[in-house]
Amino acid sequence: MTTNSSPQLWLYDTTLRDGTQREGLSVSIEDKLRIARRLDQLGIPFIEGGWPGANPKDVQFFWQLQEDPLKQAEIVAFCSTRRPNSTAATEPMLQDILAAGTRWVTIFGKSWDLHVTTGLKTTLEENLAMIRDTIEYLRSQGRRIIYDAEHWFDGYKHNRDYALQTLEAAIASGAEWLVLCDTNGGTLPHEISQIVQDVISHLSLVICQEPMTKDKGQRTIPQIGIHTHNDSEMAVANAIAAVMAGAKMVQGTINGYGERCGNANLCSLIPNLQLKAGYSCITEDQLTQLTEASRFVSEVVNLAPDEHAPFVGRSAFAHKGGIHVSAVERNPLTYEHIQPEQVGNRRRIVISEQSGLSNVLAKARSFGIELDQQKAEAREILQRLKDLESEGFQFEAAEASFVLLMHEALGGRQKFFEVKGFQVHCDLIEGKETSNALATVKVAVDGKNILEAAEGNGPVAALDAALRKALVNFYPQIATFDLTDYKVRILNGHTGTAAKTRVLVESGNGRQRWTTVGVSTNILAASYQAVVEGLEYGLLLHSQAEAAVKASS
Repeated sequence: MTTNSSPQLWLYDTTLRDGTQREGLSVSIEDKLRIARRLDQLGIPFIEGGWPGANPKDVQFFWQLQEDPLKQAEIVAFCSTRRPNSTAATEPMLQDILAAGTRWVTIFGKSWDLHVTTGLKTTLEENLAMIRDTIEYLRSQGRRIIYDAEHWFDGYKHNRDYALQTLEAAIASGAEWLVLCDTNGGTLPHEISQIVQDVISHLSLVICQEPMTKDKGQRTIPQIGIHTHNDSEMAVANAIAAVMAGAKMVQGTINGYGERCGNANLCSLIPNLQLKAGYSCITEDQLTQLTEASRFVSEVVNLAPDEHAPFVGRSAFAHKGGIHVSAVERNPLTYEHIQPEQVGNRRRIVISEQSGLSNVLAKARSFGIELDQQKAEAREILQRLKDLESEGFQFEAAEASFVLLMHEALGGRQKFFEVKGFQVHCDLIEGKETSNALATVKVAVDGKNILEAAEGNGPVAALDAALRKALVNFYPQIATFDLTDYKVRILNGHTGTAAKTRVLVESGNGRQRWTTVGVSTNILAASYQAVVEGLEYGLLLHSQAEAAVKASS
């Protein structure tokens, strides 16, 4: 819990620049703008928007934010130092930086002598001149500078004296932040801590030894930041180690997106630093938006969210073992390190073959079903659950099917319709690929038989369309249901074509989503079961909503 006296940490998000270097991740201008505004709402103080001039997309992104600025965050332009043996004033890429119109600019320069001589193919002294000239020029144009010391930790280990000279050059030129970058992601936390402490001590000594002048007085040391990569699975730990050693800015990305193995994950760093280490990063209200922001960004960049991510993952506070559930029901502190609501997440009780009676009681309660553990129904549900999971069903991923199972065990499963039979015909034309299918279904509603047929892009789509066509006149709300996802898993592939198949179907109505499961050695039979239960559960939700409205009136 942070207080008014909590030390301030400055968050710097580079999802829109470093994060987009992740393999397989691509965003449009509109995507970048949506993410920037969501980060602004989350309370991130610095948002790195990209490298103006590197591509037309980034140029337009900065132009649009000039027209419609963010509410509180500083949008930051990113660029390298000038080229060797030139001048900053004549460097075209720096003109693009100025045209972006940002108040803050992040300039990265070389800290490792290997990169200077091998990568830039220039002298160590010229690299120092590049740092000084670039920062001085941008300062003369009214910009405030964050200096990213690229490959800092590798450079320090190979040539400490020269690496420190690059920081001194940035200080002398007017940089306000010095960000130490573990660009290759190979440093360990104890090294980070020791090196950051050494940097702060060294720079403090350098500043103190400088003479005072009438116009400037004694200069103060720029604040230190940290930028870590995850190649050794240490990005978050390294960033925290740097903060504990005195760093005041933390750079990272939402969900840890980034090149190779990614960057430090802000979704883990923020709650760790704020809730556990006592630093002030964002407000408590903004912290409760963290899970939503994580999922929003993953949706915009079209990457599946990591369900097992700490703090923000769907499974971060999921409890599956019976002993765990029983303890959490008594006191959540037994198996939860924070309250899920602090980061906008929620507790989930998972149902599976490993469940105990506590899981069943808690899961039933979450769906408004009160079970008496002293009565036989509760244990019958538990046993039915275990029996079905041994056959290949998976109810932790198909909670809607489990709800229907509970209603059936309690004798209250409403029969909206009954499927009498179905047939599916697929067109197979030699030499041509086709996925056209025709499904015929026979259903009964209130004793009346209906026979309908429909075509679809594949057998499951055709079956789903035929069922909807047969039922929509009786249940118009079915027109709002969508089949949103379809997953198939072969459970025992060693048996070949006789293998048992598990099908998960996700359905939705625009407000809610639910998942149902079917298992069979026949993939169409498994699909049929999951699709039918998906429609049945949607109708159950609708009837419950109608009952609630009537009760309230």
